[in-house]
Amino acid sequence: MSFILRRIAWNLFAWTLVFLVAFPLVWMVLTSVKPQFELFRIPPTFWPQQVTFEHYWTLLERTPFLTYMRNSLAIAFSTTLLVVAVATLGAHSLVRFKYPGRERLATLVLFTYLLPSVVLILPLYLMLVWVGVANSIFSLVIAYTTFSLPYAIWLLRSFMQGIPEDLESAALVDGASRMGAFVDVILPQALPGIISTALFTFILSWNEYLFALVLVNTDAARPLTTGVMNMLVSSFNIEWSLLMAASVMMSLPLIVIFAFLQRYLTRGFGAGGVKG
Repeated sequence: MSFILRRIAWNLFAWTLVFLVAFPLVWMVLTSVKPQFELFRIPPTFWPQQVTFEHYWTLLERTPFLTYMRNSLAIAFSTTLLVVAVATLGAHSLVRFKYPGRERLATLVLFTYLLPSVVLILPLYLMLVWVGVANSIFSLVIAYTTFSLPYAIWLLRSFMQGIPEDLESAALVDGASRMGAFVDVILPQALPGIISTALFTFILSWNEYLFALVLVNTDAARPLTTGVMNMLVSSFNIEWSLLMAASVMMSLPLIVIFAFLQRYLTRGFGAGGVKG
């Protein structure tokens, strides 16, 4: 009987936490479909008395929201592809090849990730201006790669350590080249780790604000994070209805990605800590 009571108590506690975490998201969705006059009603109402989608229509038709969305998708996908490609090869090198300073290099990679990213803003900005790619989507891809790559290499390194070396050796004995063994043997085994790394990089690139604020100042290259803030938030006014609608639409790509790839994410982080 006491076991059942403890279990019920823990379930109530867990669902209470879930409700507290999810409540702002639910309030955001409900606010986005409320008419403007309901937003500041006292006392506030939880459920909208009248559902309207005019805020979404205004956001899509009368603002550059779709341009910001396109920029964010281009930045996030480009950064993810670049980071995953380099991190996969780098992690494989740190695990399979033996050369002087290999372990020290792996430790330095982790220390690079521990360095606060804010200290890189000024050097990165000066470098991008010198190269001639400042104030562009490409500049943000470079910036996001700098602080995504170290953790991606470290995560994939931990994951690849759990892949038996005998599998690759057997492929080499059967006549496969080093690259052929890597593509046909290592990549399929490392797929959950690669997907979890790609999710981490995509989310980081999608939500990043500070670098985008400093490195880009034109609407043609602004991502959603800075574009929406610049468009809807000012010193004198905040367009709450449009801001909530924009927040809902900004969350949709991440929700869709998590819905389809959640099992790979949990499997990747779990398997990455097992060394076989």
